[in-house]
Amino acid sequence: MGAGRTPASRCAARPAVHAGGRRLMQWDDFKLWLKQAMGLDASTVGPSVVERAVKTRMAACKRHDLAGYWHFVQESPEERQELIEAVIVPETSFFRDVEVFAALARVFDARWLAANPGRSLRLLSLPCSSGEEPYTMAIALLDAEFPANLLRIDAVDISEHSLAKARRGRYGRNSFRGGDVRFRDRHFAHVAGGWQLSDTVRGHVRFIHGNAMDSTFLPGQAIYDAIFCRNLLIYFDLETQVQVVEVLARLVRQDGLLFVGPAETGLMLNLGFVSAQMPMAFAFRKPDTRTDTPASQVPAARTATTPRTPARVDAAAAAVPRPKPATAPAPSKAATSAPPSPPAGDAALDAAQRLADGGQFAEAATACEALLKTRGPSTTVLHLLGLVHGANGQPARAEDCFRKALYLEPDHEESLMHLALLLETRGDIAGGRVLRLRAKRHSKATS
Repeated sequence: MGAGRTPASRCAARPAVHAGGRRLMQWDDFKLWLKQAMGLDASTVGPSVVERAVKTRMAACKRHDLAGYWHFVQESPEERQELIEAVIVPETSFFRDVEVFAALARVFDARWLAANPGRSLRLLSLPCSSGEEPYTMAIALLDAEFPANLLRIDAVDISEHSLAKARRGRYGRNSFRGGDVRFRDRHFAHVAGGWQLSDTVRGHVRFIHGNAMDSTFLPGQAIYDAIFCRNLLIYFDLETQVQVVEVLARLVRQDGLLFVGPAETGLMLNLGFVSAQMPMAFAFRKPDTRTDTPASQVPAARTATTPRTPARVDAAAAAVPRPKPATAPAPSKAATSAPPSPPAGDAALDAAQRLADGGQFAEAATACEALLKTRGPSTTVLHLLGLVHGANGQPARAEDCFRKALYLEPDHEESLMHLALLLETRGDIAGGRVLRLRAKRHSKATS
């Protein structure tokens, strides 16, 4: 978590102080400063995260009162960076969401090379964390025989600690979580305590310490063929989300791709971006300026008291993500008496999913409703039906399905995130934040 930021000497502006230099110190001062410095909306991670980070840094600096530490942060650029580091908890691995990288390799294939003879492919990973994502981008393309001499990847993050690890290219077992790790045999050497990435792959990635909200951030225009900005926007309020998306729109080519996290797809659709029609990739293109609203003219952030008509909440109009099987370790009392979700490989559920993937939303909805009628309530089926209704422009029905899924399984992470998006797009920002926090707590508990 955490967007790219500026160098440590300029990593964040000094905290503002009221005239006279005195003010009553509260935790909210630090939360406000972190939002200004790195965009973090503390409500998305829980106030205890910020308080714990401040206390950790106070102990490290041997500062025993909050006001004294606040003034130290004001005067020390290095400590401002260390406080940001303390808030960040990197969460990444190689080939996380493998379908995304498969889509990347399919797009930039021999046909792209033929249409762009001799042109380098330029990619951006933001935030890149400890390097697993940009290195995976390189591995996926190299394994697909993309010419090594034409591959250029920039990787940006706010965390100097994460960037230092990324540049070393040495990883432990936790960075390889998928079942298929054959790529590790091809591109890594087993060393004491982990695996060392080859210099060949490392040479394709340039790591940068930068800030997506800084006016000087990557000053070029339309320079990247694809940008990965996955699961960053969910930590921002709407105003900051719009600000960062405007930066992404400036940096990506008109025919380029923006890859986001599954919980961020509704925001992209709301801001006028167009689905790239890639199942499970959550990829978008900028609107055609000849026919659509320009990406630079995204709507201003709205407050919770200004409702609006929800946009479609799925990643693609014709590609509904396949829901994961239920994984909650401790179902509620309401869930214990409900019929179990269909098992993996269930033919009827697979048929409904194929209809959704093919954009046949009415037929997919009918298939899901038939399953619910014959088998009774199911978290998996209700979640899929919610995705179908959302993709078909029926947000009220989608919301109803996600709420029913959460009644059966209160910690169903995908339903929590999709319902959060629906609430936010109709103006209930506070309600959306509560659901995001629930989803994050569940994710931490099961990771």
